[in-house]
Amino acid sequence: MASVGAIPGRTPQSPGPGAASAGFPSPAPVPGRGEAEAEENENEQELAETHLCVLWASGYLGIAYYDTSDSTIHFMPDAPDQESLRLLQRVLDEINPRSIVTSAKQDENMTRFLGKLASQEHREPKRPEIVFLPSVDFGLEISKQRLLSGNYAFIPDSMTATEKILFLSSIIPFDCILTVRRVLGFFPAPFLIPFQVRALGGLLKFLDRRRIGVELEDYNVSVPILGFKKFVLTHLVSIDQDTYSVLQIFKSESHPSVYKVASGLKEGLSLFGILNRCRCKWGEKLLRLWFTRPTQDLGELNSRLDVIQFFLLPQNLDMAQMLHRLLGHIKNVPLILKRMKLSHTKASDWQVLYKTVYSALGLRDACRSLPQSIQLFQDIAQEFSDDLHHIASLIGKVVDFEGSLAENRFTVLPNIDPDIDEKKRRLMGLPSFLTEVARKELENLDSRIPSCSVIYIPLIGFLLSIPRLPSMAEASDFEIEGLDFMFLSEEKLHYRSARTKELDALLGDLHCDIRDQETLLMYQLQCQVLARAAVLTRVLDLASRLDVLLALASAARDYGYSRPRYSPQLLGVRIQNGRHPLMELCARTFVPNSAECGGDKGRVKVITGPNSSGKSIYLKQVGLITFMALVGSFVPAEEAEIGAVDAIFTRIHSCESISLGLSTFMIDLNQQVAKAVNNATKQSLVLIDEFGKGTNTVDGLALLAAVLRHWLALGPACPHIFVATNFLSLVQLQLLPQGPLLQYLTMETCEDGDELVFFYQVSDLIRSGKPIKPVKELLKEKQMENCQTLVDKFLKLDLEDPSLDLDLFMSQEVLPAATAIL
Repeated sequence: MASVGAIPGRTPQSPGPGAASAGFPSPAPVPGRGEAEAEENENEQELAETHLCVLWASGYLGIAYYDTSDSTIHFMPDAPDQESLRLLQRVLDEINPRSIVTSAKQDENMTRFLGKLASQEHREPKRPEIVFLPSVDFGLEISKQRLLSGNYAFIPDSMTATEKILFLSSIIPFDCILTVRRVLGFFPAPFLIPFQVRALGGLLKFLDRRRIGVELEDYNVSVPILGFKKFVLTHLVSIDQDTYSVLQIFKSESHPSVYKVASGLKEGLSLFGILNRCRCKWGEKLLRLWFTRPTQDLGELNSRLDVIQFFLLPQNLDMAQMLHRLLGHIKNVPLILKRMKLSHTKASDWQVLYKTVYSALGLRDACRSLPQSIQLFQDIAQEFSDDLHHIASLIGKVVDFEGSLAENRFTVLPNIDPDIDEKKRRLMGLPSFLTEVARKELENLDSRIPSCSVIYIPLIGFLLSIPRLPSMAEASDFEIEGLDFMFLSEEKLHYRSARTKELDALLGDLHCDIRDQETLLMYQLQCQVLARAAVLTRVLDLASRLDVLLALASAARDYGYSRPRYSPQLLGVRIQNGRHPLMELCARTFVPNSAECGGDKGRVKVITGPNSSGKSIYLKQVGLITFMALVGSFVPAEEAEIGAVDAIFTRIHSCESISLGLSTFMIDLNQQVAKAVNNATKQSLVLIDEFGKGTNTVDGLALLAAVLRHWLALGPACPHIFVATNFLSLVQLQLLPQGPLLQYLTMETCEDGDELVFFYQVSDLIRSGKPIKPVKELLKEKQMENCQTLVDKFLKLDLEDPSLDLDLFMSQEVLPAATAIL
């Protein structure tokens, strides 16, 4: 809105608050405003939800879920699952869905599973909502039609119906149908079970019915779907939530800030916490996904290790740091694309998207200079196509970033549209023009009126504004001949005059016209971006993978990790001088320990030792090093060789809960040890610490011995087991059968006066058949060794040597040796 003073001699008046002066310079953008909004965009994904659709029958499972954080549908190819639905439980533990959608016509096992799930009041973070849809909504043909007729942002509008079908068929295997044989009596009959297509169809029906994410939009606005992604759960290593907790792979804590308590939890001291050096939110999300999906796929694991090893080379440090800086500009692209699809784009989104695309081009150029023998570099170099350059060029040439942030709306740069430029020029010239109009208007007004101004208000037009006189007490006093009263605001009266009506007809609503034309350009630009949504999604996938591997390389460099080796033929693990990745950061000194299980080294290790001697840390160390190797990370050890491991089971800490109504010992039996006994195979790693101490000594000892005897009786099918216990009677009473599968270990200690000194090292005296000597004899032997060492140093001393420095010899050689003796 423009305002102007009156003729000389009368007091100039400024427009009332809330009126914007047309043509006046725009306010400078607030420093950091764009960055603050970008951070807000990043934080919005923390409120994301997932909605899952599942079908199961005759031993096969179909799963699809919608993730609101990236508006993407993920689907799993039809996979076999047992009647206990362990695979389904694994998926639920991983994604924590807000809703579980399934058919009302269900198999008995699925009904039992869902009923149990609904009754888990203690489930964290929250029990999912179970939604049943009519079985007709999961029909094969109706599901196919629902998929093919969907409105997808990643499919260009220019595609024909046939091209759309071919394009979707390349993503979703409509023709990949499982053939399974059902036994009816003795007659096997083949039938078709396209579960993944039916699960996708049911999920789309649910999204359309619930209108997830578009609840407040017009009914013709559909749920945004920015892509379909396949996920596979084959070759995974089975790890339950108890194991994740006791090994401190993840550890959630309440946020210390009162302003962020409602937003959720923060990561505490955990393996994920020390390795998470990702620069973008999507890298952090992928790292968490890798942690929840440790794999036996050696090709995938070695491809990750190859990238980490490349960035650990000293000559590649600068390149790693440069790539890390670029990754810091990779922002929440799916959220921006979702807003574009819904026409909710923010002014800051364009600058964020421009920086993301520009940084992606920098990543592409850098990776083109790196060895193309590494698959990740080759993928980035090839798949970051020229579409990115096209998007960056369009945004850079069209969008006025500073103007958009200042006006909090989309604005374009000059020389894009001549009509817009002309209207902006006229709008800029309004102040001086309206000054002259106000001067002429004042000449025709009552002399009691000291001043006036002509203002412009978008959507209303041009108005004559005069101050309210003392004589204008009632509404009837506002009437002035030749003027149409409009409204009173801030003690100013606003009127339409003949001249302001002429201005409306002559100039029109410039502000709204400019907005409308710039909005049309924004829509056209959005269409150009959405047509290339696929390459932007791929950018996010590859950039997040690079981000994770750079983070793991940085941690490996700082903590001194080494590359593990994988040996499928080795049934077990071999670790040389391994370290606990968390404990070594917390303790002033840490003593490395080796571990070897499998082959001629036995499969069951029984570890004894005093309390606080390091037994639990040793068990966790073995588990963590194995886990890190199975996610493709370097490990805290001099050397590590990992064989075929299909699961990690633990009984280290009892997960107590009042809501379970079970004692600590019953939890050990029912939930932890029972899982290991029932599910562990010859390729599984089992870690048991102090099992049986929750009940009386005799019963606890008997149960521990019975469990170990059960496994030992399996012979070559026995899992790899590390057991730490204070039940010395297990050894003394020889409760376990002797043989090559069983070995006893102890934690080394010695006495220093009245104090017990822990070496925190595992001794193999029992394993090698050597007698365990009393600690006093060990201490005496050590003292004798130190005395002999000191005597040898004196005997080798050449007193005739003129260069001999006795003071230096005493301080560096004699004093340390004497201290060790004492």
